[in-house]
Amino acid sequence: MSATTENLKAMHAEVKAETARTDTKTGLLLAFVGAVLAGSWTVARDLPMTPAACVVGGLGMAVLVAAADLLLRSTQPNLRGRHGFPLWATLTPEQITAIAAGRDLPADIAGLSRLTVGKFTNQRRAITLTRAGGALLILALLLTLGGVL
Repeated sequence: MSATTENLKAMHAEVKAETARTDTKTGLLLAFVGAVLAGSWTVARDLPMTPAACVVGGLGMAVLVAAADLLLRSTQPNLRGRHGFPLWATLTPEQITAIAAGRDLPADIAGLSRLTVGKFTNQRRAITLTRAGGALLILALLLTLGGVL
């Protein structure tokens, strides 16, 4: 095997590993956002909140829901069938063999890289929204405690 083929295989494996890493991180972030939403709702239900705290807390919850939406989008499978197993599901065994014989690894690397960059982009935006939502919830708590004291 040539050095180019070896490099392409290594690049392909790296992109697949990054995609798996992103999916794992997205799952953890989604669980975290869900826990913050559930915990905030539980705490807010039992506190005598000021109107300002209700508005700020509501905004914080809305921002966290938007973060969850971005995370869900990044894990939504692409089943349009242009490549990979969605395409293979529509082919005969002979067609799959023909595709395997003429596999274009650089095109696979480029396609997977674009997919992974999209996942990373949604993940970064979701993290930013999670931080903003958390800050709004903390502000709502401070407004509530200031109104109680």
